[in-house]
Amino acid sequence: MLKTRIITALILAPIAIGGIFFLPPLGFALFTGAIITIGAWEWANMSGIVAPAARVAYALVVAAVLYGLLNVPAVAVLWLALFWWVLCFVLVRGYPAGSERWGSVPARAIMGLLVLVPAWVGLNHIRTGGFQFGDSTNSLLVILYVFCVVWVADIGAYFSGRAFGKAKLAPRVSPGKSWAGVWGGLVAVAVFAVIISTLASATAAQSGLLVIASLVTGAVSVLGDLLESMLKRFRGIKDSSQLLPGHGGIMDRIDSLTAAIPVFALLITLLGWLTTGQW
Repeated sequence: MLKTRIITALILAPIAIGGIFFLPPLGFALFTGAIITIGAWEWANMSGIVAPAARVAYALVVAAVLYGLLNVPAVAVLWLALFWWVLCFVLVRGYPAGSERWGSVPARAIMGLLVLVPAWVGLNHIRTGGFQFGDSTNSLLVILYVFCVVWVADIGAYFSGRAFGKAKLAPRVSPGKSWAGVWGGLVAVAVFAVIISTLASATAAQSGLLVIASLVTGAVSVLGDLLESMLKRFRGIKDSSQLLPGHGGIMDRIDSLTAAIPVFALLITLLGWLTTGQW
């Protein structure tokens, strides 16, 4: 299994790097849109849509929604995402109570739209926007930064959870996660934000605000993971699909990012570091 995971990662890494960091804005939108569309095909299964044609139809509907949002103000969608993830905290915290309200196939399908669409909008808002933080003006570095926040939070949570993880975070959703893991991950994120602020020659005020924005983003990324775990547990499946040998599906790789990206994009827009760009 480890060998399979490594081979898959070695194949996918250059594709992901090339698609995210070396394509023009429209190419970036198409590339990320394709990933989101595949994620939608997987989400259809988590929603309880099992017929192959129906799963494809759901994915095409999501792709059509992305196309329809090309010229819609991103900030409105990002605000919707923020409210959605606050609601997700309530849903995850209460599980399995309340599942009768969201457990129907249509409700879970709508949840997929609220997860996937804002992630794409946030990514492209960052990619096309004007960015200024310290002496950094490269919006592609912002995308890399969000990815790193999620990875750092995950790594910090892994080690602190193994060392101190007795109190479980959400045992009915994801038994392996602990509160110690969450706090350890957030400490790692805060340290990472300070390092990046220093490298970007940011002011003390900017550094403090980046730490706060990064902590919020790191915390929300945990929700992204937990929400998918909750949906899979409710559906009775282990992985979102088997598209990536050794890794599960696309959603299993981007669940935390779907929450982190729109929230961070909104926060840095409100802070004035990111302005709306043009295609």
